[in-house]
Amino acid sequence: MKILLLGKNGQVGHQLQRTLLPLGEVIAPSRQEANLADLASLQRVLNTYAPEIIVNAAAYTAVDKAESDEATAHTVNAEAVKVLAEYAKKTNALLVHYSTDYVYDGEKAGVYTETDATNPQSAYGRTKLAGEQAILDTGCQALIFRTSWVFSAHSINFIKTIMRLAVERDNLSIVADQIGAPTSAELIADVTALAIAAHKKSAIAYGVYHLTCAGEVSWHGYATHIVTKLMENGMALKLPGTQQIRPIQTEEYPLPAKRPKNSRLDISKLSKALGLEIPHWTTYADRTIAQLTKTEI
Repeated sequence: MKILLLGKNGQVGHQLQRTLLPLGEVIAPSRQEANLADLASLQRVLNTYAPEIIVNAAAYTAVDKAESDEATAHTVNAEAVKVLAEYAKKTNALLVHYSTDYVYDGEKAGVYTETDATNPQSAYGRTKLAGEQAILDTGCQALIFRTSWVFSAHSINFIKTIMRLAVERDNLSIVADQIGAPTSAELIADVTALAIAAHKKSAIAYGVYHLTCAGEVSWHGYATHIVTKLMENGMALKLPGTQQIRPIQTEEYPLPAKRPKNSRLDISKLSKALGLEIPHWTTYADRTIAQLTKTEI
């Protein structure tokens, strides 16, 4: 079975190279060969490799830059995804695609389910939702996983940013009124492999699923947890302690793209579909911090 992996160098793509390997022949072209901003080159890659499964971990993820470059974001996040979906429909291939909590406006009081109305408030969210819709419009075999706050020991993410800032600064100001679930790229890749295996047995329904770690936290609570673990692991920091992490409101840290204040996603549909009890975010975060501190010390 040929599996085409797009976005191999991202956080999720890096982990997918490990989890997809037992499932078949993994073809992971470089960004130069499979450029999602160049639809003709993307079509050539599909025709050349003729995959039976496409796992699209590539995306335009520069959330703030997308506000002034929505055309490019739309090409990558929507038009390229349509090319993948149309190929999947034509060849009866499976398309696995990753989306985001940014498709919601973040105004709901409780957790979001897959059937809740979408209402993206940013260019990034609009283009990602357009990608989802392009897939659904083709009627191809597809699994769309909406996730949030992705982290790993690889690439740039919130854990690594807080580590750097805690070494450089003696105080931090972190947003406290945005709530979500930090989600491990390792978990996403593991669940993806399980879902593909279930697909091979016709044991999972196609459609949209929420895929995050269990639990919830604010960015401020998340930063506090990270710094606590860094100290427990013996890392030398300029930041004296968690008391020097000041909670602030979103309005005090303005950015070009609007973030959803509520990014909590209900994961019960996916848990039931795969028979999984998804671990709490701290399980993966603590392991990632331990890996990183071993490297740093």
